[in-house]
Amino acid sequence: MAKAKKEQTAVKPINTESKAAYTWHLIKQNKTVYLMMLPFFVLFIIFTLVPVIMTLPLGLTNFNLVQAPRYIGLQNFYSLFVNDDVFMTAIKNTLIFAVFTGPFSYVLSFLLAWLINEMNPFFKVFFTFVFYAPSMTPSAYVIWQLIFSGDSYGYLNSVLMDLGIINNAIQWLTDTSYMMGVVIIVQLWSSMGAGFLALRAGFQNIDNSLYEAGAIEGIQNRFQELFTITIPAMGPSLLFAAVLAISGAFTCGTVGSTLCGLPSTDYAVHTVMNHAQDYGTIRYEMGYSSAICMVLFAVMLITNTIIRRILSRYTDD
Repeated sequence: MAKAKKEQTAVKPINTESKAAYTWHLIKQNKTVYLMMLPFFVLFIIFTLVPVIMTLPLGLTNFNLVQAPRYIGLQNFYSLFVNDDVFMTAIKNTLIFAVFTGPFSYVLSFLLAWLINEMNPFFKVFFTFVFYAPSMTPSAYVIWQLIFSGDSYGYLNSVLMDLGIINNAIQWLTDTSYMMGVVIIVQLWSSMGAGFLALRAGFQNIDNSLYEAGAIEGIQNRFQELFTITIPAMGPSLLFAAVLAISGAFTCGTVGSTLCGLPSTDYAVHTVMNHAQDYGTIRYEMGYSSAICMVLFAVMLITNTIIRRILSRYTDD
């Protein structure tokens, strides 16, 4: 008994080592995988991580890309919330986009992925491509410009006039009464990106034995399977898709600037991202633009933390 106890204490399980040592062990064990991921990590560090880290110090300066940055403390942030009326309009528009496009695109992606998963293999591939393709082709916004063109030759105006619903062409992309709705529709259409693919993969990776066990336990229809087996079994995919949906909702702006211009009429679809783009790439006030991005990053970080805690019951954390 004493000898067995001694041998048990002599062999130290790897999961009792420090977290850093255990991580390094996994890296060495899977070095081929990490080597293949290295190009992505290098590009991610250079073009994503480094710019994010540089945002905070630049936000405390007056920097115009010509002269050296001049430290001005919190003046940029004070100007944002006190003197910049357009920024407050951008916050309001961004929150509207976040409320409508974030949750709706997330739920829509989940429902479409669920319905596609019930089809035969050919239609699975076909409809996955159909719904994912818009996120890969930004040039398709030209089609929406034709549909919502403000003259009688615009497809939507032409159809409505032929049906006698309207008498004069509606300025869909310049009239502030319609611009927000149009941009939300197009944003939802183009939101089936990586999050949608993650949910599709999540459905594919569910062990069929779980459904067999559920049938034995008395589950009788697909909806019971959805809430008792499917959703709990694809927690990581749900979390990943939620983070992407939030990020896409708060950083949307490309659709509005492409369809309605930058700036849009009365800043009706002007978002925080558009505001940062305006000061950063047009006015070259990089310090002020960095302050805007820092505020946006803080809001996204807080929101992602909240969502992570909500979905933690479905993950392994």
